[in-house]
Amino acid sequence: MSATQEAIDLTMIAARAASDIKATSIVAIDVAQRLAITDVFLIVSGSTERQVRSIVDAVEEAMHKAGTRRLRREGLEGEAHWVLLDFGIIMVHVQQDEDREYYALEKLWGDCPKIELDPDIVATPAAEESSLSAYFAPVYEEEESN
Repeated sequence: MSATQEAIDLTMIAARAASDIKATSIVAIDVAQRLAITDVFLIVSGSTERQVRSIVDAVEEAMHKAGTRRLRREGLEGEAHWVLLDFGIIMVHVQQDEDREYYALEKLWGDCPKIELDPDIVATPAAEESSLSAYFAPVYEEEESN
C-alpha cells in the first residue's frame, strides 16, 4: 500500500515551508509499504543550526495552519544537528548538511519510491554542496586524473 493522498498533501505543505526558508535539499520518500508507523519521510537540510531551527519553525507553523498536530519533536535541544518532527502519517527529518551526508537516509531507504514534489518546491542551489563534499572533492579529482 502506498502513502495516502492526505499524507502526500501534508508532505507538499511541509516541503513548501522548508523551501520557503531556503532548505538546501528536499526529498520525500514513500515508506508506507515498509513501515507501519508512518507513510512518508520528508528529509530536508539546512546549512547551519540557525537555518535548521528556522526550517523546523516554518514546517511546524505550516502544519499547524493545515490542522495537523505534531505528535513529537526530537533533537531541537543542543546544536540541532538532526531534528525529527512526527506528524503521524508523515515524519519530517531536518538535518544540517554534513549530518545529512553522513547518515544518508535517502540511500538507506533507497528501495522505497520517491514522491515527486510540486515544481514550486525547490532547494537552494547555492548551498547544495556542503563543506564535507568540498573537502573530499580534490581527492576524487586527483584520483580520476591518474
